[in-house]
Amino acid sequence: MSGRVIMVSGPLVKADNMNNAMLYEVVKIGELGLTGEIIEYRDGVASIQVYEETSMLAVGQKVETTGELMCAYLAPGLLGGVFDGIERPLDKLYQNFGDFITRGASLDTLDTKKLWHFVPIKKVGDEVEFGDTIGYVMETKNFKHKILVPYNASGVITKIEEGNYTIVDNIVTLQSGNKKVNITMLQKWPVRTPRPYLKKYSPDTPMITGQRVIDTLFPIARGGVCAIPGPFGSGKTVVQHQLAKFSDADVIVYVGCGERGNEIIDVINEFSTLVDPKTKDKLMNRTVLVANTSNMPVSAREASLYTGITIAEYFRDMGYNVALMADSTSRYAEALREMSARLEEMPGEEGYPAYLSSRLASFYERAGVVDTLGQDKGSITIIGAVSPAGGDLSEPVSQATLRIVKVYFALSSSLAYSRHFPAIDWLTSYSMYADKLKNWYENNISADFIKYRSFLQKILQEESSLLEIVRLVGSDSLSSQDRLLLETGKIIREDFLYQNAFNDEDSYSTLQKQFKMVEVIYHYYTKLLDALKNGASVRDILSLNIKTKLQDMRYIEEGKLNKFDDLLLQIDDEVRAILDYDKDGEGDEGK
Repeated sequence: MSGRVIMVSGPLVKADNMNNAMLYEVVKIGELGLTGEIIEYRDGVASIQVYEETSMLAVGQKVETTGELMCAYLAPGLLGGVFDGIERPLDKLYQNFGDFITRGASLDTLDTKKLWHFVPIKKVGDEVEFGDTIGYVMETKNFKHKILVPYNASGVITKIEEGNYTIVDNIVTLQSGNKKVNITMLQKWPVRTPRPYLKKYSPDTPMITGQRVIDTLFPIARGGVCAIPGPFGSGKTVVQHQLAKFSDADVIVYVGCGERGNEIIDVINEFSTLVDPKTKDKLMNRTVLVANTSNMPVSAREASLYTGITIAEYFRDMGYNVALMADSTSRYAEALREMSARLEEMPGEEGYPAYLSSRLASFYERAGVVDTLGQDKGSITIIGAVSPAGGDLSEPVSQATLRIVKVYFALSSSLAYSRHFPAIDWLTSYSMYADKLKNWYENNISADFIKYRSFLQKILQEESSLLEIVRLVGSDSLSSQDRLLLETGKIIREDFLYQNAFNDEDSYSTLQKQFKMVEVIYHYYTKLLDALKNGASVRDILSLNIKTKLQDMRYIEEGKLNKFDDLLLQIDDEVRAILDYDKDGEGDEGK
C-alpha cells in the first residue's frame, strides 16, 4: 500500500491515504526510499518520523508501507560491530558510500555470507519452544553465542546437524502439527517491544567495577539502574568508559545517543586496543556499539536507545550479564521534545512532552535480573548519563530519571578540573542497593565490610564540616582528635577514592583489595585515636612513617594482599613506640 506526502517539517513527514497502515510500521519515503516510522495516525493521515535527512523531499512523493515494525536484527556477528541508530553497519556504509551516509542507503545489518560453525546441543526428536537453546557458535575465541528458538516457533526437531552455516541458512527443522518450521541463526525483534522472560528478581549481587568509590561506597547491583548526571566536562563519559572497561559484565552495549563524533571515535579506538582483563581478548570483542552522533538526524536518537536495549535483551536471554551504557538520555529527551513540538502536542515542563517520564521509565524498566524462557538466569544493568543544561539537576530529564533509578553518581566539575577521577562527589551521591547487597558482602568478602563502609562515609561527612571551620578560623582552633580526623579524611580522598587510570595496579581494584585498604585506614584511625586518648601528642601521631606507606598502598599488587597485614602490624608497632616514648616524659611537647 502506498500513500502520498502532504507535509514535510524537518524530521516529521505527514502522508495521507494511509488507511491500512499500522502504528510504528516502517515506511519508505520518496524516490530515495528514506526510512521512517509511523508514530501517530489520525483519519487516514500518518505522522512519520524519518531517520534520515529530509531535504529535497517534496509534497506528492510516494510513501510505501513495508508491513513490518522497526526491528533489531539479532545473530552472530553483533559483537565488535558499530551500528547507527537503526542498526545499519557503519563500517560497511563507509566502505560503500564514503565519509557521509548516502540518503536511502540500505545494507544488511550483519554479514549474510560469513560461515559460522554451528554446534547443536539438542538432537532429533527433542521438543523445543520459544527461547530454548538449540546450539551455539563461537563468535569470538571466548564468547559462546547461543542460538535460541525464535518467537512463535515450537515443535519436535526433525533435522539438526553440526556444520558451517551462514546466519540465513536453515540449521534446524521443527515439526509443529502438520507444519514444518525452518530455523536460521538470524532473528528479528521489534525494538519497542520488551522480550519476554519467566520471572524477574530483585537485584542482590553487585556488579563489580573495580572503581573503589563505586564498589565500596555507591555499589551498583547487577540488573540495577544507575544515573550519572553532570554538567559539561564533569567526566560522565569517562566514568562510563571505566565501567565498560572494567565491569564484570559478559557483554557491553554502548549507546552513543546524540554524542559528539570524537567521543564515539575514542570509544572505538580505546576498545579496539585495550585488553579485557577477564578474557585477555580485545575489549571490543565483547562490545556492541550503537553510534548515533550529534550530526545524525535527531529522530534516530530515539531509535538508538530502543535498538541498544533490544540487543542487550537478546544477550540476556542467552543467560549472560549485560551492561548497557546510554550516553546520554538527555539527547533522547531532546529528540522527544522536537518531535512533540512538530506534532503540535501540548508541551509539558520546559517544552518536553507530558509522556517524558513514562518513556524514560519504560526504557529503564527493561533492566533487571530474570529467569529466561530457556531456563537460564541473565541480567541487564543500565547506566544512563544525563546532561542537564548548565548542570541544573532540577530540570525535567534529571528529575524524571532520579525518580526511577536506584544509584545516583553526582559528578563534580571541581573534582574533574583537579584531575580527581572518578569525579564522583562522595557527599551527594547515593546507592539504594547498599542494604540489599549486605548479605552478599558478608558472605563473599567480610562481615566487617558494611561497618567499614559506614566508617568511610562518617569520616568524609565530618571532614567536610571541619573543613568549613578551617576555612573560617584556621586549623589551630581544632582539637587533636579533629586534626586526626582531617588527616584520615585526606587519606581516604587522595589515596583510596582517587584512582590512576594509567597505572595497572591502581586503575582496577578487586573487592578483596578494596576491603584490605579500608581495613588499614580504619585500623590507622582507631589506633591513633586511642593513642591520643592515652596521652600521645598529635604532632607525633601525624608524623608516623606509616603514613607514607598508606599513600602507596593502592599500588600493592593483587597477588600480594598479605602486604596489607604487614601494614596493620606496622601501625601497631609505631603507635606502641609513641606511647612508650611519651610515658618516659619526653613526648609531651606539641599536644
